[in-house]
Amino acid sequence: MNLSLAFSTCPNDTFIFDAIVNKRIDLGSLSFSLSLADIDVLNAIAEKGEPDIVKVSYATYPFISENYQMLASGSALGKGVGPLVISKRKIYPDELPYAKIAVPGLRTTANLLFSIFYPTSTSKKVYLFSDIEEAILLNEVDAGIVIHENRFTYQLKGLQRIVDLGELWEKSTNLPIPLGGIAVKRSLPFEIKMKVQQIVKNSVEYAFANPNDSKKFVSQHAQELDSATIQKHIDLYVNGYSVDLGQKGIEAISALWQKGATVGFCPTSAQECFVM
Repeated sequence: MNLSLAFSTCPNDTFIFDAIVNKRIDLGSLSFSLSLADIDVLNAIAEKGEPDIVKVSYATYPFISENYQMLASGSALGKGVGPLVISKRKIYPDELPYAKIAVPGLRTTANLLFSIFYPTSTSKKVYLFSDIEEAILLNEVDAGIVIHENRFTYQLKGLQRIVDLGELWEKSTNLPIPLGGIAVKRSLPFEIKMKVQQIVKNSVEYAFANPNDSKKFVSQHAQELDSATIQKHIDLYVNGYSVDLGQKGIEAISALWQKGATVGFCPTSAQECFVM
């Protein structure tokens, strides 16, 4: 059975999926048609119900829960991994609701976290995540929310951190930060969904056990080509929760959805959100 698989070009995703793409593990009777895109594009195609398996922001899932479930493997979740709000000039956190903010997508987890802590902010402009630093430097916006590799590069461009949205989340919930995960179509047979989940888990475990094998595939797609930055990215976003969410991970994701619904960001999710 052939399934369409879409994930991002970011090092954490290419690291996780390398063993599947390059058939380093047993895929059984399944094969995968691959597409890679920015997370905002992935969220959009998931809302259209296009891919069988797709990386999405956890902020997007409530909008697609009728058609998709989340896998317990393949997620980006943890502590110290939150999006950062940065600027060129000094801005105090209490000024953010009045500032023009660059966001890496309206239905990204970065924007959801910002909306939870700054619910009255209304001036937002969407940019490709890798263009946000430049937008700030060109004074197109007052501040921006950076994710992925840009967490490691903004200071090199003379930009400064205003607030760490992950720190705010951790202090207020004592839970890890849910960023993104792998969604699979509800309409697929249960046994196929379970096979996909096991394959993704096996791929993550293979990547951890054989870190050098994925380096070529990861570097081919990385926005930041510096190997040290790529490794920092992988170390930050790929961890035990990527192997299996566990109860703590599911608790954190459920809390995010609940808080998102409370501030009017997203609807309440459907039941049976996870493949179990």
